Amino acid sequence: MYFLALAADYDGTLAEHGAVMADTLAALRRLKEGGRRLFLVTGRELADLRHAFAELDLFDRVVVENGAVVYDPATGRERPIAPPPSPALVERLMRRGVEPISVGHSILATWEPHEKTVLEAIHELGLELQITFNKGAVMVLPPGVNKASGLKAALAELDISRHNTVAVGDAQNDHAFLSACGCAAAVANALPALKEEADLVLSGDHGRGVAELIEELMAKDIAMVPTARHGLLVGTGEDGEEIFLPPQSCTLLAGASGAGKSQFATLLTERMAERDFEFCVFDPEGDYEGLQNAVGVGERNTPPAAAEAAKLLRETGVNVVVNALALPREERQALFAELLPPVAELKARSGRPQWILLDEAHHVLPSTAGDMHEALEGLPATIFVTVSPDLLAASALRRVDIALAFGGKADETLKRLAEVLGLPAPLPKGTRRENEILFWDLRSGKEPRRVRVASPRQRHHRHRGKYAAGDVGAWHSFYFRGPQRRLNLPARNLGQFLKLAEGVDDATWEHHLRAGDYSAWFRHVIRDEALAHETQAIEADTGIDARESRRRIRSAVTRRYVEAEGSGG
Repeated sequence: MYFLALAADYDGTLAEHGAVMADTLAALRRLKEGGRRLFLVTGRELADLRHAFAELDLFDRVVVENGAVVYDPATGRERPIAPPPSPALVERLMRRGVEPISVGHSILATWEPHEKTVLEAIHELGLELQITFNKGAVMVLPPGVNKASGLKAALAELDISRHNTVAVGDAQNDHAFLSACGCAAAVANALPALKEEADLVLSGDHGRGVAELIEELMAKDIAMVPTARHGLLVGTGEDGEEIFLPPQSCTLLAGASGAGKSQFATLLTERMAERDFEFCVFDPEGDYEGLQNAVGVGERNTPPAAAEAAKLLRETGVNVVVNALALPREERQALFAELLPPVAELKARSGRPQWILLDEAHHVLPSTAGDMHEALEGLPATIFVTVSPDLLAASALRRVDIALAFGGKADETLKRLAEVLGLPAPLPKGTRRENEILFWDLRSGKEPRRVRVASPRQRHHRHRGKYAAGDVGAWHSFYFRGPQRRLNLPARNLGQFLKLAEGVDDATWEHHLRAGDYSAWFRHVIRDEALAHETQAIEADTGIDARESRRRIRSAVTRRYVEAEGSGG
């Protein structure tokens, strides 16, 4: 269930001639019995609304006075979220014969054609106020107070994301709160301007349109709005069509190290932030340290706490990167397993976070793991990032809806995925060009498509944390042994490499330098071709001594991996 709530205007939407039909009430009750929340958002004052509509208890919150007051029918609490009207303004309008005038907690209302007199009085008194119109009504409120701000306050009380809310209305003052929600619907009798902006234009008018919307919502949920509304842009297909990752989907990004999948994952987080979607990145190797638009939990030498990450995620508007670099691999799995239940519970209750990105997913969901299906249930839209599908748990792969393959062997990557899932091998058409990936919608039955992708604005520090301060493993460590192999000093990361490089004798350093061992390690283990190329030039320069070659290589490393400076792993 993606959409967790329905927010409806009263006059002209739920109500026709001030009354709500029995069929409309029955539809509202069915929606609520299905587990969704109901919000009423109106320009009326509470006393007037109570007189007109006796079923307020059906709603979880009622926003009145065009967003200025939030009312809880269960407790009877009224919470003004704006200051009261100016007594001086009320007095001046009465002296000028403006009537009728209605004064609420925060709203001052009258009718056209008094808007010119109201505007003159506001100007004469030097007040900072705004005028909102609604089918002849003239409403005066403080700046920034409207149905959108009122609904936002009401949603916050129940911790429900606006993206996971459907809104329906009919008039001028409904523009703000419809555009603020994840789906905007207009009843058939709505103003033309509102219909133009709506995601859905209902065939029914007034309450009949709301009942129609409720049936659509219960039957289709997120499928009733275009994918582009909540999806993430992947890129452009060969036919020029924009391709999106659907909301509520599970996506696999796979390809060899350096193929571009982590850069693309960074691009996706930027697009999430642009759309105000909340996300959580589980980062086993510290590659997303310093990611824009997010708060980090854990550092290269400090393990993250699941409780701290969960607490931050509960804060509306906060994106979290869980940096697990300081933990051994088996403890990373335990941390992820500990984080899953609170994230799933938060998603079910509030709709947040909208996305979770699991980098190096094979670290915490390895192919050797048992059935993880039950543990993964209830997660937000998930993005798994891995070097190869066959390294990932089969139960995780069976959740995948979309697969994106990167690098020169993208075809083989998709074939391995198909083998694990027992599907026919996909047959991509055409030759991929630079910046193109393979996009395979596993549920569509169609062959993979070539898609051109963009680059992120921020530089992704590919494996910077792992190589600078992490652990590449015993097999991939650099061993300072020297010409007579009298030493056996392993460097498991670049930080250790630089420390050992400063301490070994000149003969040992020169032995590995002239053998090209340093550039080979940078190329084949660190997988940094630029660093390897720069180091190769230093190795070939016979006119410099051991001290100068040490300095140049150290400078090349620290320039690209600033964390390596002084780190010991």
